[in-house]
Amino acid sequence: MPNPIPRRPMLAAALALPRLARAEAWPARPVRIIISWPPGGGADIPMRLAAPAMQRVLGQPVVLENRAGASGSVGAGVVAQAVPDGYTALADTAAGAVNNLLIPGLPYDFAAALVPVSQMVKSPLLCVVRPDHPAHDLQGLLARLRSAPGQIPYASSGTGTATHLAPAMLLRQAKVTANHVSYRGGAASVAGILAGDAEFVFSTLPQAAPLVMEGRLRGIAVTTIERLANLPGVATVAEQGFPGFDVYDWLGFYVPRGTPEPAIGRLAEAAAAGMRDPQAVRRLGEIGMIPVGSSPADFAAFFADQRRRMGELIRAEGIRVE
Repeated sequence: MPNPIPRRPMLAAALALPRLARAEAWPARPVRIIISWPPGGGADIPMRLAAPAMQRVLGQPVVLENRAGASGSVGAGVVAQAVPDGYTALADTAAGAVNNLLIPGLPYDFAAALVPVSQMVKSPLLCVVRPDHPAHDLQGLLARLRSAPGQIPYASSGTGTATHLAPAMLLRQAKVTANHVSYRGGAASVAGILAGDAEFVFSTLPQAAPLVMEGRLRGIAVTTIERLANLPGVATVAEQGFPGFDVYDWLGFYVPRGTPEPAIGRLAEAAAAGMRDPQAVRRLGEIGMIPVGSSPADFAAFFADQRRRMGELIRAEGIRVE
């Protein structure tokens, strides 16, 4: 008669089944994505375009929630303190890489509390002025700044955002100064230019590009190495006397540290699908944003490099949130 199967291995296998089933069932309910910037901007638009494809991959609704404030740190703080079960994620701009260097007393360290999942998009910045501004190119704008050192106001969507750090890097390289005026979000910063409260802004494209096409703003320079396909007549910063200049905003997708690896993998798969979706690709191209959808490993390496490079600029310029 064959020996009976030992009970202990059978019991261990039986106990493992519920755990495996639970892991395989993820996600079993909607996934909430906190967008740490206002509706209609460079963080919001890509996520709303990606959401339908992400839902198809995950098999669950994707619920988008805007929680703006303090250069993205309000929304990031919500996710940093969330249960790490994969059901709460964050969409944040380049500001997330540097807010801990800028905002004293943040109750979390972004890099320690959050895990990179995917870089969603690369967002070139467009330097714009009003149509009645005397500068028609970058050198003309810099000449105006030299005529009144530190006095001419320029706008950004928040201290420490790419729309602040890109001009800060340019002004440092050009050895000129200007007066930084921080707004709450990209739409508000462009409104400040239209109202004449500031003279120029390095804006993300959803806000600025349509106004340039309509003639309500004038494009001065593009911050990426390549010109924009939808505004080919606007020269790059690199072409206008600053070889190699390549600074841009970007949108990252994160989860709380401790989130199970299978959930991170599924979310990365969903993010990549969202950035491959034909409708999303077409719409992002129309506004000049470049879909990426990178892997967690690639995004983690990119995030670390950005944190280092922008951190060096912040320390050199003594930039702080006031």
